[in-house]
Amino acid sequence: MKLQPSLYYSHTLIDQTVVTGDYVIDATAGNGNDTSYLSSIVGNKGRVYSFDIQSAAINNTKKLLSERKQLDNVTLYNCGHENIGKLIKEKITCAIFNLGYLPGQNTNKSIITHSDTTLRAIKACLNLLKKNGLVIIVLYYGHPGGQQEKNDVINFASKLNQKFFTVLKYQFINQINEPPILIAIQKKKDEVR
Repeated sequence: MKLQPSLYYSHTLIDQTVVTGDYVIDATAGNGNDTSYLSSIVGNKGRVYSFDIQSAAINNTKKLLSERKQLDNVTLYNCGHENIGKLIKEKITCAIFNLGYLPGQNTNKSIITHSDTTLRAIKACLNLLKKNGLVIIVLYYGHPGGQQEKNDVINFASKLNQKFFTVLKYQFINQINEPPILIAIQKKKDEVR
């Protein structure tokens, strides 16, 4: 399967950050591809916490993981990612978000991620993040409501204190139709003020 460039780069960043035994979060399970990818890296001693508000997404993810025999190190949560701070207590090495709607031909594209819950989830992940860990956010914004979420996430990330976080923005500048933008936030210190 050929990944689109933003996803390919997100996996490159994951490869440089996540190792066997790590705890990680897929904040938007979708069709399960990132959950499966993370599961293959963290192995039996690690754990993937995967969230999605849509039952269809959780079912798709569970089916994919079952086919690949990867259910043992994954916990699936059929709830919004804004619950990460309540449900996850372990320190994590990485979290990934693919914002927008559940991809696929027969999905409800009116169910989208929203700034308020997304920002709560990102903040929770930053609090759980180990030193040198990453929060990766792929912004899909070519749908109603997407521009606002994109702007809010970029605004939030751009104001993070550079003493504690490094923020990368990776995007295409010659593509039409709102190509995805990738934001990567790396934590520099364990203690953040």
